[in-house]
Amino acid sequence: MAFGNAGQDSGDMMSEINVTPLVDVMLVLLVVFIITAPLLASQSLKINLPKTESVAKDDKLQKVSLAIDAKGEVTYESARLNDDGLAKMLKSRAVDPGFQLQIQADEAVNYGRVAQVMAIAQKSGVAKLSFLTITSK
Repeated sequence: MAFGNAGQDSGDMMSEINVTPLVDVMLVLLVVFIITAPLLASQSLKINLPKTESVAKDDKLQKVSLAIDAKGEVTYESARLNDDGLAKMLKSRAVDPGFQLQIQADEAVNYGRVAQVMAIAQKSGVAKLSFLTITSK
């Protein structure tokens, strides 16, 4: 009759702890720390950067201003240029190491056209390129 009390509740409390939810929480925390640790490591470095004065403008640069109107047409020194003419002009001028191309693009011009002009300048050997804008006060 050792099994006689098997169907009856003995009234004892269950003394085991269910660790499954605890393991789930710990795994989530581990994943969060693994993801965020590389982001925090770069900010924890204490680096004292050197202080410098602002760089003076280089007046030795030979600045060439190029305008792109709203229609996408390129003008250099009041002369309209097609893409081939622009490439030839830039190749002849880009040989000078002090050459800088300044692009004035109309606000309404398509970005694709500006990117085309930039690609032509890059293929022609232009190393210094800048954009002129109007600054608001």
